[in-house]
Amino acid sequence: MKRHAVWSSLLVVILAVLIDQGIKYLVESRMFYGQQIDLLPFLALFRTHNEGIAFSMLAWLHDGGLIAITLAVIAFVLYLWWTNAPERVFARYGFALVIGGAIGNLIDRVMHGYVVDYVLFHLPTWSFAVFNLADAFITIGAGLIILEEFLGWRRERISH
Repeated sequence: MKRHAVWSSLLVVILAVLIDQGIKYLVESRMFYGQQIDLLPFLALFRTHNEGIAFSMLAWLHDGGLIAITLAVIAFVLYLWWTNAPERVFARYGFALVIGGAIGNLIDRVMHGYVVDYVLFHLPTWSFAVFNLADAFITIGAGLIILEEFLGWRRERISH
């Protein structure tokens, strides 16, 4: 991979981790557990802890198992990122966002034994699972990787 591609992707990873951890620090230090601060009629900050992974899945594995799974996922995504062609820009930055988000949540799990969640989308009769910025980075990153695959498939289809 070209030097520019490595450094720009590394910058995305570092920024994702720093922003995620900075916001989590503010939430942990300024909000009490279970506190809700309404920002918009459908959006609130809501401090909670997730002892599992997405949607509290696999909480029964506890810290050691979840840390091992997270490290394995990070290693696999690093491999995919490193073997990705540099001109596949959406995928390159998508992998960087996935790695940054996974590292952000890994830091929480190692430091606290849980992941700090704080974003709550809700309506009067419905609410979505509480999540954090690292989760959003992982989701956006996965979307960029899928977009790159779709665009590649489309280019290939048009050229034949």
